[in-house]
Amino acid sequence: MSLGKKENRILANRYQLIELIGSGAMGQVYRAEDQVLGGVTVAIKFLSQTLLNDKMRGRFETEATISALLGEKSIHIIRVRDYGIDENEIPYYVMEFLEGQSLSDIIKFQPMALKRFLYVTRQICVGMDAAHSGIMLHKELCQVVHRDIKPSNVLVMEDPTLGELVKILDFGIAKLVQANATQTHSFMGTLAYCSPEQMEGKELDNRSDIYSLGVMMYEMLTLEMPILPETSSFGAWYKAHHDFEPRPFEAHLKIPSELKNIIMKCMAKSRDKRPQTVAEILKVIEGLEKEYKRNNQQKTSYSSQETIVADKDKTEVSQAKVTPTQKKSEVKPTKDTKLTWPKNKPLQKIVFPRIVNTETENYPSLWVMLDKQDILNRIVSIRYNQFLFLSSPHPMILWITVIYNPTHGPRWLPCYLDLKTESARQVVSALSQLGSYKILFFALEEPEKCQHSMISTIASNQCTIMKEWIKNTTIPTPEGDAKVSRKRLRDEFERLKPRILEKLGQSYQ
Repeated sequence: MSLGKKENRILANRYQLIELIGSGAMGQVYRAEDQVLGGVTVAIKFLSQTLLNDKMRGRFETEATISALLGEKSIHIIRVRDYGIDENEIPYYVMEFLEGQSLSDIIKFQPMALKRFLYVTRQICVGMDAAHSGIMLHKELCQVVHRDIKPSNVLVMEDPTLGELVKILDFGIAKLVQANATQTHSFMGTLAYCSPEQMEGKELDNRSDIYSLGVMMYEMLTLEMPILPETSSFGAWYKAHHDFEPRPFEAHLKIPSELKNIIMKCMAKSRDKRPQTVAEILKVIEGLEKEYKRNNQQKTSYSSQETIVADKDKTEVSQAKVTPTQKKSEVKPTKDTKLTWPKNKPLQKIVFPRIVNTETENYPSLWVMLDKQDILNRIVSIRYNQFLFLSSPHPMILWITVIYNPTHGPRWLPCYLDLKTESARQVVSALSQLGSYKILFFALEEPEKCQHSMISTIASNQCTIMKEWIKNTTIPTPEGDAKVSRKRLRDEFERLKPRILEKLGQSYQ
C-alpha cells in the first residue's frame, strides 16, 4: 500500500491517520487521532514494506515492547500505547504524539547555558538509568542499552505547568541484555557518538551509552565534538574513538571542574574507567544544581525539573507531571464535625491520608492538624494539588496539596504514599476514581472534632495517570530503598515550590 493510501484511513477501527510526519530506515511515522479516546493525537509507526521479513518483524516488535515497558517506567522515555498488524500484514505501533524541539536543534547555534544544561541533562540521565536498570520480559530482568544516544534522539518539549520536559526517543536499535542469551556482534549506531567497543561490534552494556552521553554532554556545552577523525569514513572514526584523546575544555568556558571531570571520565577508552552507572553522573549533576540554588547565581527560565517521575535511576526517578487544579471559594463549616482525630496519631502538625467510610458516603481524604488560627486564616483560599511519582528504587507518590491565601501565604500539605502498601494503593485508587478529595482540618487546641473541610478536585488527566501508576506497580519488582525515593521526591518538591507559588499568585489576581 502506498504512503498516500495510508493517509485518511481508519486503522484497527480506531486510529484516523492524518498525515505522514517522518520516515526512516525502519519505517514511516504518521500523525493520527485516536477515535476511541475522543480524537487524542497519537503517532503511529509502520514497519517499512521493504523490511517485511521475519527478522525485521521480530526486531520491530521488540522495539515496540521495549518502548512500551520503558515508557511506563519513566516519563523521560517516549511511551508506546498499542501494537498491531494492519490488513496488509504490516506491523505498526502507536505512541504518544510529542511536540517539541530536538536537542540537536537547540544546540545548533549556541551552547547551552550551564544551568539549563544541568536541568536537561538530569532528565536525560534519569531516562537512561530507567533503561539501564532493566525491564521484566518473560519473567526475566533485562537491561536495555539504547546504542544511539545523541542530540537528535532527545526531545525537549514545553510542559504547561513545569516548564521543559525531556524525552529520549528512538529505541529502534536498542539491545536487550539478557542472561544466557547470544548477543549480536554487529555495528549499529551513529559514528560520532559510538564507544570504542561499539565500533568493534562487541557485546555492549550500559557503559557504552555512558560514553555516548559523555560525547553529547561535551557538545551541549561547547558546540564542538570532543573527538574528530581525519576523514568521515568508518575506519577514521574507529581510529579516533580508539586512539584520540578527547579535546580538553577551553579555559575561558566557565564549567565547574567536577562537571569537566565526569564528562571526561565518561569518554574513557576503557569502559572499566568510565562511571559504571548513570547514578554516578547524576550525583554530580544534582550536586551542582543544589549549589546553584544556594548561590542564587541566575534566574531560571525553564522549570525546576519536572521529572522525578520517571526515571529510576538509583538516583532519582520518575516524577510525574500533572495539570494542577485550583479553586477559589469560601468554605463553610462542615458536617464532618463528627469526625475525631485518631487516637493512634500524635497531637502535632502532621498530614496523613485516609479513606473515610460513613453511612452515606466513602471518600479519600487528607487529615491535617494545624493551629486553629492558621485554619481560620485560610478558609478563603485557592487549593492546588500535584502528584509526583517515582517508580524506583521504590514505587512512591508524593501527594502535594497547597492551601493558598494572598494575605497569609501558602500552607504546604505534602503526603507520601508508598505503593508497596495496600492502604496507599487504596487511597490512590479512590483518588483516581472519584477525582476529588476532602481536606479535613483539626485544631491543635481542639482536636476532638473536625473544624473545617474543603474539597479539592483533581484534573481528569491526572486521574488517568494515577490509574496507570497503580496498574504498573502491580508487577512484582525488587525491593528498593524507600528512603531514597522519599528523599528524591522531597528534593523535587523543593525545586517545584517557586514555580507553584508563581502560579498561585497569578491565579489570585
